[in-house]
Amino acid sequence: MKLAHAGVVLKDVPHEGTEINSSTRRSGLRFRVGNRLTYLLSFLLLASATAKLAQAPKVVITQMAGLGFDGGKLVFIAVLEIISALLFAYPRTHTFGLLMVSAYLGGAIAAHIGHDQTGIQPAIVLALVWLGTWLRNPEVLSSRR
Repeated sequence: MKLAHAGVVLKDVPHEGTEINSSTRRSGLRFRVGNRLTYLLSFLLLASATAKLAQAPKVVITQMAGLGFDGGKLVFIAVLEIISALLFAYPRTHTFGLLMVSAYLGGAIAAHIGHDQTGIQPAIVLALVWLGTWLRNPEVLSSRR
């Protein structure tokens, strides 16, 4: 059933008793997979930030110092990473969190490339972030509104 006002279709409303078709079921599965991927990546970013704050693996601290991030800069980056991950994981701020995580990982890619290192690891994480977002909400990548 289509609801309309002044000849303009506003939205489709299913009739009562209409069974769920396979595309609805697939979109539900897509949403759940996207959510799980989003939460997994948020956890990964939080774990990375925790390692930076704790300065636990010396390898990470040495690599970050090689990129010019040590001391107070490293703490600042870890705090930004935590804020970005939390905003990305929370559904109401997911879009803003996506922007923050994309900017953070884009900066990581640039820092690696600027120091003649491969930026593949942050690029893969960034691609997975966008994949999870697309699975949750395919309209994010749509140019039509």
